[in-house]
Amino acid sequence: MNVRYARKGWVSLVVASVALLAVGCGAEEKPKADKPIATSSAAQGKATTQGSQPVEEPTETLAVLKGQNGFELAINSAARDAGGFLTLKGTLKNTSEKGRAVPDNVRGDETEVLKHGTSLGGATLVDGVGKKRYYVLRDTDGRPLTTTGLGIVSAGDSVDVFMQFPAPPANTTEVSFQLPTFEPATLKLS
Repeated sequence: MNVRYARKGWVSLVVASVALLAVGCGAEEKPKADKPIATSSAAQGKATTQGSQPVEEPTETLAVLKGQNGFELAINSAARDAGGFLTLKGTLKNTSEKGRAVPDNVRGDETEVLKHGTSLGGATLVDGVGKKRYYVLRDTDGRPLTTTGLGIVSAGDSVDVFMQFPAPPANTTEVSFQLPTFEPATLKLS
């Protein structure tokens, strides 16, 4: 083996090792006191006490929509953000006595959304005053910005869900929420 190529290999190995060491050391930094600590999506919506017992945070229900086969969708928040988006969060619950698949119709019938499996991509908001309909946002690959991968929900179980829309104008205080196979509901926006 040529010495020149062997040295290049060693130099590359040393540089890579130093880079990994630097990344590994940075992971042990403590978060600054003025920054909130990020939590996983499974931990969101729950607070813990000193004894590590999960405690449900009180949630306000803005609307409950009844769907087919015993499904209910409870909308718990409708939050605007500075980026011009409106995010709805809630819970999809199977109130029937047996496990059921989330109906495929809730994903809508747009070709791009159909490619990405069962989701809540068919949801829309209607601003009656502004005479405008808002669809669930899509990313650059056509995936809806909503909970995806919905399958069978066991009897009595629920799944946390979200949907993101373009935000209606600030002076719009009320919209109609529509999801295929569910009854429509009116949501008050703050």
